[in-house]
Amino acid sequence: MINDFIAALLIGLLGAGHCLGMCSGIASAITFSSHTSKNKISAFSSLFLYNIGRVSSYSLAGAIFAGSSSALIVFFGGKEALIYLRVFAAILMLCLALYISRLWFGLVHLEKVGQFFWRFIKPIAQYFLPLKHPALALPLGFLWGWLPCGLVYSTLSWAASSGNAENGALIMLGFGLGTLPAMLTIGSLSQQLKFTLNHHYFRYTSALLLSVFALHTFYIAVQQLS
Repeated sequence: MINDFIAALLIGLLGAGHCLGMCSGIASAITFSSHTSKNKISAFSSLFLYNIGRVSSYSLAGAIFAGSSSALIVFFGGKEALIYLRVFAAILMLCLALYISRLWFGLVHLEKVGQFFWRFIKPIAQYFLPLKHPALALPLGFLWGWLPCGLVYSTLSWAASSGNAENGALIMLGFGLGTLPAMLTIGSLSQQLKFTLNHHYFRYTSALLLSVFALHTFYIAVQQLS
């Protein structure tokens, strides 16, 4: 499982440009403060707790989806059904590579499906804004982690094929940790990082690496079927 954890970590790092685009607004709102030392510490604490909550929601989603798929697989088809799920995850990972490279935006349709559930969660999340205390950033991040995102959904499909809840949670934990370096930057550094992560060379390189990983996953799954 350590290899899967590292791979998920890399997916989070490679897709961090998309994370900045999706979550930089809420992160900026959380860290908005005056320039006093006390408020700077409070702002960073809020941002840190927000991201801890966000990563926790990814891990919980990984555990839920992997645990549920494991139970359904045992009920319906055993090991072979798990392999088909991995094939599906590999296909979604290829879609993610095209999405990151901006060559094809098919994953947007998957995000639209998530919007149905998000409309029930968003009002609860907005209840915590503006933050009255840094500690409230933790539940805010946990709720905001369910924001519809093709990057998260693609990784989640892979986590669902991991076989059990513990592995699913570990994969999504790795993914969440991979997004932290980008999400913990704010202000001018964040803008420079966003420019670098969204540069076409970085996007194409990231897409290529994700494609190689997806094809490798697909090949292993097909080998297991034969």
